[in-house]
Amino acid sequence: MPETSNRADILTFGCRLNAVESETIRRATDEAGLRDAVIVNTCAVTGEAVRQARQAIRRARRDNPTARIIVTGCAAQTEPETFAAMAEVDLVLGNAEKLQPASYRLPFDLEAEEKVRVNDIMELTETGAHLVESFEGRTRAFVQVQNGCDHRCTFCIIPYGRGPSRSVPMGAVVDQVRTLVGNGYAEVVLTGVDLTSYGPDLPGAPRFGTLVRSILRNVPELQRLRLSSIDSVEADEDLMRALAEEERLMPHLHLSLQAGDDMILKRMKRRHSRAQSVQFCEDVRRLRPDTVFGADLIAGFPTESDAMFENTRRIVEDCGLTHLHVFPFSPRTGTPAARMPQLDRRLVKERAARLRDEGARALSRHLDGEVGRARRVLVEAEGTGRTEQFTIAKLAAETRVGAIVPARVTGHDGRHLQADVEMQAA
Repeated sequence: MPETSNRADILTFGCRLNAVESETIRRATDEAGLRDAVIVNTCAVTGEAVRQARQAIRRARRDNPTARIIVTGCAAQTEPETFAAMAEVDLVLGNAEKLQPASYRLPFDLEAEEKVRVNDIMELTETGAHLVESFEGRTRAFVQVQNGCDHRCTFCIIPYGRGPSRSVPMGAVVDQVRTLVGNGYAEVVLTGVDLTSYGPDLPGAPRFGTLVRSILRNVPELQRLRLSSIDSVEADEDLMRALAEEERLMPHLHLSLQAGDDMILKRMKRRHSRAQSVQFCEDVRRLRPDTVFGADLIAGFPTESDAMFENTRRIVEDCGLTHLHVFPFSPRTGTPAARMPQLDRRLVKERAARLRDEGARALSRHLDGEVGRARRVLVEAEGTGRTEQFTIAKLAAETRVGAIVPARVTGHDGRHLQADVEMQAA
């Protein structure tokens, strides 16, 4: 639980975009004067994420018997009745409503009003910039540049929680980055639901790479720009050129791969093939040899045979992946995949464990290759930070949180690098 204060407490689940929006919620609740409340900003990506949110709500009520409990986020948007039925919950807000100070304005009589305030997310046609000036407890800042998704992957409920794809105008994004850098952030991360779909709804239909190059050109004092998850099939020429030419664009890409078998990718309704994923990683490494790749992978998708799973397991090596996010397939009510022939849950969990083991071996190979290298580490906590490739490094010297320090990698413990600071950053 967050520390108790005279402000509303916010519990955040899920993606980086939710982290951005929780800061907007914090400002909205402060503006509305809301006190003695707990806001639970939920995730809907898996059934387990929903279960964790419900568990947190019950715990919040036990710990805060007099507080108002407000539930919002993607799970609240997609299944508001689930949360409205919980005795612990006072109010359910949709993903659009959660960003509006009026939603939290006091006084309001929850017994006299409807408990659910969730409108049709599909009616939204634009996304404004969230003018967040700081992120509590974080050393890197996040900027939302896009929201929603126009694709309909058969396993995914998120488009119904986020609505259609909408882009934040480039000028507003650049201004937000400039503000955050002025407030002391050395690294900014661009976030969105479908980040590389940025732009077609804006005047002139700019591509995502155009935005990236505009930020780097117009905010020269920004030390590091990092991207959250991207869809490799949408990578445009400007993005590839930026990777090749812009040292301030970090050499770490997290790919939304999901699988490494063409038939499973087709049944998922993904838009890339196995060969395209492998080729993309090869192309990027040719342009930027020090690039490290992470990826989302789903284990145990319906109809997945042993051979199909093996193709996914092998793509870890074929693409040279390092940082894996492995999800055991979780059927989401309302999605086509939930109606497909399901695998035994024990098999799903076993395959997820095997993928995680493959990821651990890949990470170990990456850590081995880092020994002896000079890296610049963004210090996230005393003695701990991340390299340009997003690898965690343990530092053998006192360092200022938020600083970027030059370091020499001396070894690793199988999960983290160990490094000596070569000189203290200014």
